[in-house]
Amino acid sequence: MVIPTEDSVITEMTSTLRDWGTMWKQLYVRNEGDLFHRLWHIMNEILDLRRQVLVGHLTHDRMKDVKRHITARLDWGNEQLGLDLVPRKEYAMVDPEDISITELYRLMEHRHRKKDTPVPASSHHLFVQMKSLMCSNLGEELEVIFSLFDSKENRPISERFFLRLNRNGLPKCPEKPERHCSLFVDLGSSELRKDIYITVHIIRIGRMGAGEKKNACNVQYRRPFGCAVLSIADLLAGDSKDDLVLKVYMCNTESDWYQIHENIIKKLNARYNLTGSNAGLAVSLQLLHGDIEQIRREYTSRFTHGVSITRKLGFSNIIMPGEMRNDLYITVERGEFEKGGKSVARNVEVTMHVVDSSGQILKDFISFGSGEPPASEYHSFVLYHNNCPRWAELLKLPIPVDKFRGAHIRCEFRHCSTKEKGEKKLFGFSFMPLMQENGRTLPDGTHELIVHKCEENANLQDSGRYLKLPFSKGISLGNNSQAVKTTKESFWITSFLCSTKLTQNGDMLDLLKWRTHPDKIAGCLSKLKEIDGSEIVKFLQDTLDTLFGILDENSQKYGSKVFDCLVHIINLLQDSKFHHFKPVMDTYIESHFAGALAYRDLIKVLKWHIDRVTEVELHDHIQEVLKAQEYIFKYIVQSRRLFSIATGGQNEEEFRCCIQELLMSVRFFLSQESKGTSALSQLQAVFLSSFPSVYSELLKLFDVREVANLVHDALGSLPTVMHGDESLQAVKLQSIGKTVESHLYTNPDSRCILLPVVLHHLHMHLQEQKDLIMCARILSNIFCLIKKNSSEKSVLEEIDVIVNSLLDILLRTILEITSRPQPSGSALRLQFQDVTGEFVSCLLSLLRQMTDRHYQQLLDSFNTKEDLRDFLLQIFTVFRILIRPEMFPKDWTVMRLVANNVIITTVLYLSDALRKNFLNENFDYKIWDSYFFLAVIFINQLCLQLEMFTPSKKKKVLEKYGDMRVTMGCEIFSMWQNLGEHKLHFIPALIGPFLEVTLIPQPDLRNVMIPIFHDMMDWEQRRSGNFKQVEAKLIDKLDSLMSEGKGDETYRELFNSILLKKIERETWRESGVSLIATVTRLMERLLDYRDCMKMGEVDGKKIGCTVSLLNFYKTELNKEEMYIRYIHKLYDLHLKAQNFTEAAYTLLLYDELLEWSDRPLREFLNYPMQTEWQRKECLHLTIIQNFDRGKCWENGIILCRKIAEQYESYYDYRNLSKMRMMEASLYDKIMDQQRLEPEFFRVGFYGKKFPFFLRNKEFVCRGHDYERLEAFQQRMLNEFPHAIAMQHANQPDETIFQAEAQYLQIYAVTPIPENQEVLQRDGIPDNIKSFYKVNHIWRFRYDRPFHKGTKDKENEFKSLWVERTTLILVQSLPGISRWFEVEKREVVEMSPLENAIEVLENKNQQLRTLISQCQTRQMQNINPLTMCLNGVIDAAVNGGVARYQEAFFVKEYILNHPEDGEKITRLRELMLEQAQILEFGLAVHEKVVPQDMRPLHKKLVDQFFVMKSSLGIQEFSACVQASPIHFPNGSPRVCRNSIPISMSPDAARVIPRRSPLSYPAVNRYSSSSLSSQASAEVSNITGQSESSDEVFNMQPSPSTSSLSSTHSASPNVTSSAPSSARASPLLSDKHKHSRENSCLSPRERPCSAIYPTPLETSQTTNSCFAKWNATSIPHSIRDCIREAEELVGPVSALSETRPAAKSPNLSLPSVSQERRMLFNHIGDGALPRSDSNLPGSDKAVNTTPSSWSLDSGKEARNTSESGKLISPPVPPRPAQTASPARHIASISPSPAGRSPMKGSVQSFTPSPVEYHSSGLISNSPALSGSYSSGISSLSRCSTSETSGFESQGSEPAVTVPSYSISEEPVRKESKTPPPYSVYERTLKRPVPLPHSLSIPPAADPPALPPKPQLVRPNNLENSSRRTEQVPRPRPLPRKVSQL
Repeated sequence: MVIPTEDSVITEMTSTLRDWGTMWKQLYVRNEGDLFHRLWHIMNEILDLRRQVLVGHLTHDRMKDVKRHITARLDWGNEQLGLDLVPRKEYAMVDPEDISITELYRLMEHRHRKKDTPVPASSHHLFVQMKSLMCSNLGEELEVIFSLFDSKENRPISERFFLRLNRNGLPKCPEKPERHCSLFVDLGSSELRKDIYITVHIIRIGRMGAGEKKNACNVQYRRPFGCAVLSIADLLAGDSKDDLVLKVYMCNTESDWYQIHENIIKKLNARYNLTGSNAGLAVSLQLLHGDIEQIRREYTSRFTHGVSITRKLGFSNIIMPGEMRNDLYITVERGEFEKGGKSVARNVEVTMHVVDSSGQILKDFISFGSGEPPASEYHSFVLYHNNCPRWAELLKLPIPVDKFRGAHIRCEFRHCSTKEKGEKKLFGFSFMPLMQENGRTLPDGTHELIVHKCEENANLQDSGRYLKLPFSKGISLGNNSQAVKTTKESFWITSFLCSTKLTQNGDMLDLLKWRTHPDKIAGCLSKLKEIDGSEIVKFLQDTLDTLFGILDENSQKYGSKVFDCLVHIINLLQDSKFHHFKPVMDTYIESHFAGALAYRDLIKVLKWHIDRVTEVELHDHIQEVLKAQEYIFKYIVQSRRLFSIATGGQNEEEFRCCIQELLMSVRFFLSQESKGTSALSQLQAVFLSSFPSVYSELLKLFDVREVANLVHDALGSLPTVMHGDESLQAVKLQSIGKTVESHLYTNPDSRCILLPVVLHHLHMHLQEQKDLIMCARILSNIFCLIKKNSSEKSVLEEIDVIVNSLLDILLRTILEITSRPQPSGSALRLQFQDVTGEFVSCLLSLLRQMTDRHYQQLLDSFNTKEDLRDFLLQIFTVFRILIRPEMFPKDWTVMRLVANNVIITTVLYLSDALRKNFLNENFDYKIWDSYFFLAVIFINQLCLQLEMFTPSKKKKVLEKYGDMRVTMGCEIFSMWQNLGEHKLHFIPALIGPFLEVTLIPQPDLRNVMIPIFHDMMDWEQRRSGNFKQVEAKLIDKLDSLMSEGKGDETYRELFNSILLKKIERETWRESGVSLIATVTRLMERLLDYRDCMKMGEVDGKKIGCTVSLLNFYKTELNKEEMYIRYIHKLYDLHLKAQNFTEAAYTLLLYDELLEWSDRPLREFLNYPMQTEWQRKECLHLTIIQNFDRGKCWENGIILCRKIAEQYESYYDYRNLSKMRMMEASLYDKIMDQQRLEPEFFRVGFYGKKFPFFLRNKEFVCRGHDYERLEAFQQRMLNEFPHAIAMQHANQPDETIFQAEAQYLQIYAVTPIPENQEVLQRDGIPDNIKSFYKVNHIWRFRYDRPFHKGTKDKENEFKSLWVERTTLILVQSLPGISRWFEVEKREVVEMSPLENAIEVLENKNQQLRTLISQCQTRQMQNINPLTMCLNGVIDAAVNGGVARYQEAFFVKEYILNHPEDGEKITRLRELMLEQAQILEFGLAVHEKVVPQDMRPLHKKLVDQFFVMKSSLGIQEFSACVQASPIHFPNGSPRVCRNSIPISMSPDAARVIPRRSPLSYPAVNRYSSSSLSSQASAEVSNITGQSESSDEVFNMQPSPSTSSLSSTHSASPNVTSSAPSSARASPLLSDKHKHSRENSCLSPRERPCSAIYPTPLETSQTTNSCFAKWNATSIPHSIRDCIREAEELVGPVSALSETRPAAKSPNLSLPSVSQERRMLFNHIGDGALPRSDSNLPGSDKAVNTTPSSWSLDSGKEARNTSESGKLISPPVPPRPAQTASPARHIASISPSPAGRSPMKGSVQSFTPSPVEYHSSGLISNSPALSGSYSSGISSLSRCSTSETSGFESQGSEPAVTVPSYSISEEPVRKESKTPPPYSVYERTLKRPVPLPHSLSIPPAADPPALPPKPQLVRPNNLENSSRRTEQVPRPRPLPRKVSQL
């Protein structure tokens, strides 16, 4: 049974398609749609072709074609997918083991070149397709004639393409598409130039005049219509013009028609114009390149329906032997005619016929062009009234040779009448015979013919009558002696013959007819050299027969001349034009040559010439003879064979002697030495170039060894001098190359004779490094003949010869050419790579052929160890070069694997020599180091990393070669073990390379190599007692290698386990364990870092991981250089993420390491070589720039001062000035520009799936600008897509910590500022305070509400507690990262009463702010105030503060909680204060309320009286009439800024315009004074915007009382109710509009009637407030106070004993605070919030006078006008000695330079990414859980102050009174540091900042910058005085736990 083997192409196809299938799907996943679809089509095509092959019904040629298509598509797909290049031979894959490496290289290189560099085509073709003629005045048929015109030579270069159009301008025969298009063929590259044009002549068929009436005559004429021209250069760029419309022109006078195309080309506009406005010729043109057969294959659609072929005029550039042509081109040029008795000139038409010898008209032998079949007659076009018409029409007459003799052409001339009959009257004719009597055809050129007159009825059918007449004025027939009559009428035509059968040359005819004229033989032979080559090749066989016929008959007389003619003809065929006629001559020699005796004469004459090479006068002739020696020898050999056949082998010895003598002359001739370039060396070069072609001829007559000896002697006679003529040396090498390629060398018998001489010449050239390209080619050919498995004795001997002769020089050559710089030109570079690759393949071939015996002989051949050492170093270096990635193209994996297999085999042989010769006392470090280096880079090669291969490719490699990495690794281990004590030489140098090897993910390799590290540690311990060097090197290399992507978790575990096991019994085990642990921890961090860096965008994970690694290098490893590197990596990450502040802090770490010294520093990273001072200066400037871009100007000021000190110390005043100006600009930016206050979020990362640096840790993160909780949550979930969001704020248990998952716990936290003194001081602008609120923050907190004990369903406030958690970080924010780990957490609980107090405080503050803004006309729209009043008062109707009264004012509670007496009093004060604020607010509201809202106002007033009665308050008439608000603490409230407080136009614009969705939220969330802290807390973590009533399943109405909202939770607390982890977008969507408006710049923000731009800023000064009457306090309140005193003691006593830290802020907020509260209201719908996040000190009474007053505007105006301030009376209350606020504060106006607009509105901290205009606003920290996220904290309605706006731009500004700064000195006892200071927490922790940002303490305030001077005008000097600031104590809440 026979099982047929599967075709190799089918096998390859199947495996390739399987590999493609997987990759094809990946293309879809990667969204590479274009390649996906193209590959899909290719795969389908391959499957179709595969089916055809499997069917097996294909013919051999068809099968070959199908395989070609398959392999082409396979190669294309492999290239597109980045797969390997497949070596193929005849479409089948080649096994590299079956062929030599040089042959494999050539196959790979051939396919690579074929892919990369297509061969430029030598022939080109123009495809023309006629579509239509567009013209408005058509109506007649047209003829369109295309041709190519050379404007440089002013002649047509092609035949014509002729096309007929119908009356509509469309092709006349649509059913014959071949007539519509034509291919202009055989255009040479020289004809693709800009002066070659496509000309189109259009002839109309119709009436004489285009405007004549229809049917005027029946006869139609050919008349000129138009011409179009296009340069072929327009096609060279794109090669295709599908829809081209050519403009059609007409000459102004018809007489210029013959040259209209020339006029258009020359742009002689005066001679032509457009035929019509819309005339155009629509054509399609395309340039095609390549052979005509190739074009037919590639463009089958073009040739499917046929296409006409338009030839060039005459023969093409290359004349093919089988080409048969006999074409006579006739150009009808012009005529000159008489009037013929007419008054006007004639309308002449020419009619042409071809007439044979019998007088018959030959049918269909006149061709107008390629698109039209030939016709029997030709009619010219008619020029109107022109006796000298010029036509210039080209015709082709394809007359057969047999009809050519005796034929003539006859031209008849007729006058065309324009009358009605339209007659054509004959008036003359001309004729011209085509061949002369002697057999010569009509000569080319212009002929002036005689016009013979005749009548209309003349009979021209009888040609015999006129043929006897003369036909030309210059030529007459042989015996025609008739006189030519003088006539003025002439007719000119031009003829041009293109024939392979006819000749116009008389000398050629004479030679061919030599027997008829024997006396002319000598002359004919002499003239042969003058005959045109095309004439000779046309009659090549006849000519050769003639020459050898003459030689046979008279060799003595004509032998030399015949030889010269033969040489001339042979050399003629060397011309590229006639190169294709060589096969014709070969065929002649084989089949037709009959000169059996010619060899004697040819040998004799050839030897005669060679013997005279030294005669200078014959050099040119001898050179011609030597060029022709190949064919001369062919004639000699063929002649001798014919003679032997004829005579039975006679005269054999004589012939051999002749040949021997001839070659003796050759050897003598070649052995002649010539100095420099001489005629002799030129002759030698000519001979050598063609000598190898003689071998095959000699083999026909001689034995192969005889010929080999002859050639050996000839080549051996060549001089060995290398400094002679370089061109001769090159030709000599080429001759040797041809010898190696010849059949003679292929034979093993002759090869052993020729190889030594070939190697001798190669060695000389390689030694001189000359002609390397040719040397490489010869060597490749030599090795191609030696197969891999050739074990024949002859082959082994050849290898011996080659090794001894060339191995050493080959190694040196490779080292030499690879050390040269590569050439710049692309062609030279390719050549350079080819040479290198060929030499490498030769070396690999030689090494693969070497056996054990060869290696042993080679190693034994070295006389000394030095020689062996040099050889080993040399070959190891070459191997390292071969391993380089650039040695072969990246897709040559097959070649690389073969090379690696040869290298590892050779290394295994050589390692024995290394062990035997270079160990112990002969140890040589250099050679061992070279060996290890080679082995390491061998293992690390990309092409050996099998893990990257597809499964099928990996399987093939393992089957063929195994894993060569493991083999080499075992060899490394073995060699290392042999080193013994010499191992110390390689420690620590080899640690890095070996570590790189172990990082390769190959388990066997790792198991072999990792134990070497234990060995290194052991030997290092023996030498120095420790292994610090090993540790340092390991750490350094690990970082660089792992950052490159090497190593994995498995390696970390394996490294740890193997080394720990190895060191178990070592004495140094303890320090070894420490080292291994350190390295393992470093690996953990490096692996995390690498995983993070793989992500695209910069995120927190990348930055956090870098920070972790940076700290590890500093704290645990103390690696300063690595630490600095990672500082800069972190800096780059921050810059990329535009975290400019963090970038500045990061760079400060490096700055801290430097001193202001002149110590020189080396070049490092991007820093040049410079002094330490210069680098620190550079760093300072960079850090200042980043602090500036991050809007952290206070820190920038500190650095400005530090560097300014340095400039001052060096007296560098120029730079000092610049630095002071920079410092001043930073101060300006603090005051002028706005800064957003970021949100802070606590993030917990739980679960084992998180990276090491995050696992089971919690962090506080500083959010981005405008980033709320929802956005932050989404960002974190995007960074950790597999994480699960936890829905609660409780601490997770151990199961979460240990889970194999990722859990994220996120909620907002509130910052606790460190520097309370700056924040509490009055008079400091909000722009300054805003910095200290969110910078240098260590502590954060969040609150969680819960019920303790039994929950009262009627009043939940009784049991509503708040758990407050404080988080303390390891570093302050901002810092080198946007997040830091939580170091400690503290948890305390707040009682329900404390919670109630905070709620009321915040609500009162909100009311004050809104009332103040409305009062001072800062609020153009009173809706916020209206809604806030409605929310508080309307809620009070349904319960209000009564719920608090029920909860805390009942006797039961007071008796049960005696310690809360002070707090109850405080709560009562806040209730009464709220009532006063509401009453005053109603009074303000009444004045500004619009008419349509009066009913609502009346309703609010009515409900307010109900609310008062519930509180026991009767009347506040005095308050309503004349008093702003009474102050329970007895402190008068006066305005510090005694200037009008009004909004500048710019500031007014930034008030957010109310969104249609803003205020409904106000009604939904109760805005009562008692609304709970928990109103939005549930959304703190989950991002929900639902109110607390939903969380606690309560559904209050929009008008619910103040107590109705007590069911809600604290804003910072997470509810346990289910919620989306990614936050609800509801509320943020609702308030999106108002947020967007608030973010607009002043010029962009919309203004409307609701928020018009305020212009009248002074109107507020005349507001309606009178003095405050101290007696206006209601009696009911006094009763309340007395009642409380009875229960808990006197209020004054309680006040005195109250701790200062817990004292609530009883002062009303400043105007800036009021304005900010407006935005709190607008932004989040007045959600009730408690500022629980402010520390106690922040809530203490401002010991400085309060700057808030409801009538501050009026007071300011009164102050400025009368010179004194009218202070309102204060209601009496019990004295409180502990309250320093009782003192009357002095009035201190704002500094003169401060804008009155400061503090007018809330600021947005601009993004550090970009600079924003001051018009941007944002929510304060009070809004961190703002309307956008639906999250709030308990402290969000705090009274913390924010920066205001400066008036900017060209808007009208408020007038500011000027004050003298010098009138009031700075108080020295004021210890408030300047705003740029960075404070230390002296009690708890050091300053978080680097010392670069800290100011050393000084006894006196620093000189720069000066503190803000609080001055007053002259008229206020004695009005008041400042009081000392003493913070008020506040009791600490009960602490539950401290974590």
